[in-house]
Amino acid sequence: MALNIALIGYGKMGKAIESIARERGHHITAIIRRQNQEELQTLSPQNTDVAIEFTTPESAFDNIRQCLQQQVPVVSGSTGWLEHLPEVKQLIETHRTPFFYAPNFSIGVNLFFLVNRLTARLMSSQPQYEVSMEEVHHIHKKDAPSGTAIRLAEDLLAYYPQKQGWALAGEAQAGQLPIEAKRIDEVPGTHIVRYRSADDQIELKHEAFSRHGFAYGAVLAAEFLAQQSAGFFGMEQLLQSQLGISFPSL
Repeated sequence: MALNIALIGYGKMGKAIESIARERGHHITAIIRRQNQEELQTLSPQNTDVAIEFTTPESAFDNIRQCLQQQVPVVSGSTGWLEHLPEVKQLIETHRTPFFYAPNFSIGVNLFFLVNRLTARLMSSQPQYEVSMEEVHHIHKKDAPSGTAIRLAEDLLAYYPQKQGWALAGEAQAGQLPIEAKRIDEVPGTHIVRYRSADDQIELKHEAFSRHGFAYGAVLAAEFLAQQSAGFFGMEQLLQSQLGISFPSL
């Protein structure tokens, strides 16, 4: 079924999403940028099946809030705004409008999340290994560490109750998980989890080669969300529904 999709944010990700959405037979009915932000007010269920929002940490929550208040389903890939998540969940319930959020829409990254959890469960009983993380993104990314790195860290820390959360490398105290965040050229995204002992090192790594995998996942999320009546959704539900990938409890 062809969808009427509004794009909120039209940077490199927005353009990649537009290309894939059109290839899959969907219609781009609105492109909202900083210059025409007021057009966000014109979105409604009558003209928009779903909005896809990729903007900045500063503007994401307001964009999401306005879409939900106007009962427009919204897929968001913006990071750095999650302190507002309780408010978003209340808006979903109040306006009975579905919302989809993922820190990363790549299918490969979401399988990497599963591998990370499994490895953390196995390694947490091996105190001779010290765990650390590294992420690398393009110089235009404003938040650090990335939303994907935070998700990896939080999943990992669930198996390390002795750790006192995470912190950026250079700021991490004893007992915290250090995350080194690098911003280099036009790197789409690389995430590494390392377990190092005096004898050896285990390294889990996901490296994106382009934005295509992220954009493709965002369009799949829009197709999935358009079939939902209300609720908060993420990549695990999408992968189970669309691709038959099951995420076991770890």
